[in-house]
Amino acid sequence: MNIKDTMDRIPGGLMLVPLLLGALCKTFVPEAPGYFKGFTQGIMTGVVPILAVWFFCMGASIKLSATGTVLRKSGTLVLTKLVAAWIIVLVASQFIPAEGIHSGFFAGMSILAIVCAMDMTNGGLYASLMQTYGTREEAGAFVLTSIESGPLMSMIILGASGAAHFEPQIFIGAVLPFLVGFALGNLDPKLRALFAPGGQLMIPFFAFSLGNTINLGTLFSPLLGLGLLLAFGVIILTGIPLILADKIIGRGTGTAGIAASSTAGAAAANPVAIAAVAPQFAPAAADATVLVAICIIVTSVVVPVITGLWYKRFGQGLAETNRGDSPMMPAGATPVD
Repeated sequence: MNIKDTMDRIPGGLMLVPLLLGALCKTFVPEAPGYFKGFTQGIMTGVVPILAVWFFCMGASIKLSATGTVLRKSGTLVLTKLVAAWIIVLVASQFIPAEGIHSGFFAGMSILAIVCAMDMTNGGLYASLMQTYGTREEAGAFVLTSIESGPLMSMIILGASGAAHFEPQIFIGAVLPFLVGFALGNLDPKLRALFAPGGQLMIPFFAFSLGNTINLGTLFSPLLGLGLLLAFGVIILTGIPLILADKIIGRGTGTAGIAASSTAGAAAANPVAIAAVAPQFAPAAADATVLVAICIIVTSVVVPVITGLWYKRFGQGLAETNRGDSPMMPAGATPVD
């Protein structure tokens, strides 16, 4: 059976398929973890410890060495995405309380959902689109998107916008696994080789555990419409700045900016991870996870379509001119979504 190949054909499938399986368990057999107990209960409910290991491995996998062009393109896209998310959260925090909205059409919307949907790019989706529609250095520009992975940048945005206050020891505790992994991976290439594969390996496990916090019945509530609204908000509100930055700073056609206007598959883990260290967000975590999951699915489908349309209308000629001798993406690099 070609299970892995089938998952790979689904945008963000390595995250979304186990997430859905976990959600099915939560929806139809919610008593299963308590019934089986032991290791089965651990893998179904152990979101935080599994995320901690994944976060460490993600840090170990990041190597900040590439050509200047790749770093310029990477830095432009990553910083633009983060600044756009910060501005959006800064504005939204004036109207939305930390615990989220509880009535009306916007019931379920929260600052937590907005920041987690907005600030992480689907690196795998971006790289595959740029291999088709961009230059080689544009395809390699996913190298810095790994910095966005995990709750670190979301927490920084929440703190910088005034939407949350994290005590120093709590913030340090949240980012320490990532920093230790980053330090070890860059001090010793053999340690990077040892730990880096865990960044991919852990995704199905924390996705399944995370799915066990989601009741699919919520999809038949107003959250579906709200999720669609948030997803198109991600594409428009981060896509426009990304296009401008790609054209003005990155010296591209804007195609890379469109391709980066998605929500990463791993972003679905952030609401629970942040709520674990910032209890004021706990009431919003479940709905935020559902909204972010909807954003992942919608942006994974819509972004490739509009990237192709943009490329045909504005980018094809210049991209083909520049495609020739551009540097390839770093050997052994793996996009993270």
